[in-house]
Amino acid sequence: MMPWLAVSLDLEAGAAEAFGDALLQAGAQSVALEAGRLSAILEARADAAAMIASAARSAGMATPRFTSQPLADQDWVRASQAQFAPFRTGRLWIGASWHEAPADAVSVRLDPGLAFGTGSHPTTKLVLTDLEKNLKGGERVLDYGCGSGILAIAAAKLGAASVDATDLDPQAVQTTTENAALNQVQVHALAPEALAPAQYDVVVSNILLQPLVLLAPLLAARVAPRGRIALAGVLESQAEELALAYAPWFDASVCLRLDGWVLIAGQRR
Repeated sequence: MMPWLAVSLDLEAGAAEAFGDALLQAGAQSVALEAGRLSAILEARADAAAMIASAARSAGMATPRFTSQPLADQDWVRASQAQFAPFRTGRLWIGASWHEAPADAVSVRLDPGLAFGTGSHPTTKLVLTDLEKNLKGGERVLDYGCGSGILAIAAAKLGAASVDATDLDPQAVQTTTENAALNQVQVHALAPEALAPAQYDVVVSNILLQPLVLLAPLLAARVAPRGRIALAGVLESQAEELALAYAPWFDASVCLRLDGWVLIAGQRR
């Protein structure tokens, strides 16, 4: 069995979720927030102090105090199952293989794993809600920074004609492919450099503020005229900066809010 490292961090109120996102980007395998305390799973060989310092720099925060202890595979699986509860947004129901789906729902099944995105984070819920409200069926969709593939799979389940998903992390590309097969939908998962020069009716990206700002020209070029972009992974205080970054191509604005996080969306001019 592969050993893991369980890390527990002390953070100020309101900072834990943003730091959790940054920690995932820095290489954490899983994060969970409970009663204001952030816990994370790292590979046993990871340099926890360096990873946490890197996440702190990315999130613009002071490096927090932390404790760590070894964790066996079976303990991680049990802990992940305990903290992952199913939820519903409109027609969509998101749950794991051991949950029972409602008969009237469009169900997406994902088990906690090595790639980010079981749907439990507010930013993921925001994009899922946007897809459920705005996809009519027949669209070409791109999920940029796909993680577990949850958004791409949801788009396919909601009737998208074709779905591409891409991520810098090869593990995420592999996981998306596996999760799409589990859900019996067609999702073309690949590395960013392997994407064909195509445009899409809908582009979604749930990452972090700075990558989204830097990617603005690239993502804008991927959206077909009159197509839609939906961006998440940003706090309410960061919304204006993100909207301005996409203003040359979109009339982008805050469309949804949840627990201090926002979704910025707009139509390509």
